[in-house]
Amino acid sequence: MYILVIEDNNDLAGLLKLHLTDQSWKVDLEFDGDSGFKKAATKNYDLILLDIMLPGMDGLEILKQLRSKHIHTPILMLTSKSSEIDRILGLEFGADDYVTKPFSIRELIARIKAIFRRIETFKPAAKINENPVLTMGELTIIPEKRKVMINTKSVDLTAKEFDLLLYFATHPGRVFNRSQLLDAVWGYGHDGYEHTVNSNINRLRGKIEKNPAQPEFILTVWGVGYKFKDT
Repeated sequence: MYILVIEDNNDLAGLLKLHLTDQSWKVDLEFDGDSGFKKAATKNYDLILLDIMLPGMDGLEILKQLRSKHIHTPILMLTSKSSEIDRILGLEFGADDYVTKPFSIRELIARIKAIFRRIETFKPAAKINENPVLTMGELTIIPEKRKVMINTKSVDLTAKEFDLLLYFATHPGRVFNRSQLLDAVWGYGHDGYEHTVNSNINRLRGKIEKNPAQPEFILTVWGVGYKFKDT
């Protein structure tokens, strides 16, 4: 696996590189937001470790810009203990996970491995019934290209909106509560952020439903959670 670390603290960046390479992962380091963004946008990485407080472009802006360019590399945010709003915004903008400083290296490694496991989990979904294209009425999902269409019109989704929709579509009729969706799509450790699921579902409905107030695809199961329509 190939990891980019964008962290302005030289000592911490060096420590991260030491421990990540111990896992047989290849690591690049950048120490400011502008150079970090340039490298993240032009090279192929399996994961980006992204500090929020950076000289130049800050971490949240890097995250927003990468997602706006449809760069879906998994991103794990490094955030300060007091900045809950940064963690919330990071998840809303499409971060895959976060760790709070100061953090243990063991926890960080565990979260990175969890992200890599989720990547592997989503890969087989693209080959369901030997057909990489999922079609449900007017809705078409092409997992290999991370593309969604209503009829023949392309739908612009964030990375997490796409992952959430794909997870629903590959489990039609199954009811999930918010905590289960957080674990499956965002990863463990997000207790208390159920509103993130709600906001992503609301945005998804606004993009794929004819009438978001009366959805056809992502259905509310009152008192429990959500499900994708039965095929």
